[in-house]
Amino acid sequence: MERVTLPKAGFLAHASQELFDLLESVATDVSLAEGQTLFEQGDDGDTLYAIVSGALEFSVLSQEGRKLSLDVMRPGALFGEIALFDPGARTATVTALEQARLRGVRNADVRRAIRKAPDLGLDMIQLAGQRMRWMNSQLNEQVFLPMSARLARKILYLTLDGSRHLSILPLSQSELAEFVGATREAVSKTLSLWRRAGVIEASRGGVRVLDREALQAMADLHQI
Repeated sequence: MERVTLPKAGFLAHASQELFDLLESVATDVSLAEGQTLFEQGDDGDTLYAIVSGALEFSVLSQEGRKLSLDVMRPGALFGEIALFDPGARTATVTALEQARLRGVRNADVRRAIRKAPDLGLDMIQLAGQRMRWMNSQLNEQVFLPMSARLARKILYLTLDGSRHLSILPLSQSELAEFVGATREAVSKTLSLWRRAGVIEASRGGVRVLDREALQAMADLHQI
């Protein structure tokens, strides 16, 4: 498989040269087809991954077996950092939403590199800190915000790819419901209201944002 240049986007946009060197030297290339699972919640894990291309969905299952989608990550993102500090069971399932390429670095290789390059350790601390802030934000939204505000925020977040806006969010109403912890019927009703107001277009192909400012106002309407 041809090795491609790591993207300077997402977390990697501000990463140290030591992290780039590590991902170029000892990382293993991983290729995923659309719909393929990298690992499942509960699997043993000891690898940190960087996304080179494609998009990955992160999800969990409740005790009742209900799926909740947590995030979609794109090129430049790193994940699996918990395995660096405490190798063990994966906390989420990772599935390719489209064909994707990754680089994976084993726990032992990262620890060895950190001993030689302190700046690499700072990268890992920064990554862990960003993840903790994001998880706290998601928890607050799920507990305190009404579904319509959560849906507006999630659509805005998922249609932002780096510094550009995606033309369309290729998720069904059922998939959007998994992201906001709601029923498909509740999401469908809200999208219908927004469509009549000219804020979005919704079709079988997904959701297209027509009025981003209006959607932002809905997302900010119920600030925590």
